Amino acid sequence: MGKLSQVGIAVTVLGGVITLIGLFPSVTGFEPSSGVGILQILVILAGFSTLIAGAFIFVQSTYYPGVRHNLAQQIAVRLSMTGLVIATASGLADVLGFGSHPPGPEHRPFLGTLQAAGLIGGFLIASAGVIIFALMGDAAPPDDSGDHSGDKPQS
Repeated sequence: MGKLSQVGIAVTVLGGVITLIGLFPSVTGFEPSSGVGILQILVILAGFSTLIAGAFIFVQSTYYPGVRHNLAQQIAVRLSMTGLVIATASGLADVLGFGSHPPGPEHRPFLGTLQAAGLIGGFLIASAGVIIFALMGDAAPPDDSGDHSGDKPQS
């Protein structure tokens, strides 16, 4: 396993830890407020984006080192980025002004059921992009440093 693969694993684990901190803020000692707030959503989104980036680094460096991406892999990367955009737009819908509870003096924005469904759906789409990227790649060219003593000489 190369150094870049290890970096990919480290980035993926870091993204998972950041996501878990966003989901369960009481682990860090902060007092959780009622509902899911804006900062918590931002931490969850940052963690999952880091997790997806680390997964791409790991898959590329482990399974396809030195191999150019084919069309299916390029589509998979775009699918993952689209999933992250959907998750971000869903999670921050109230803050961006098109949610059901826009920020104002009467109430603070929070994560509703439709927003949570969009957030989870975006995460699933992004994860599917990583899986498609891993499954649809061309195999790496064989290493030419092996023993060829049994091969016939070419004429």
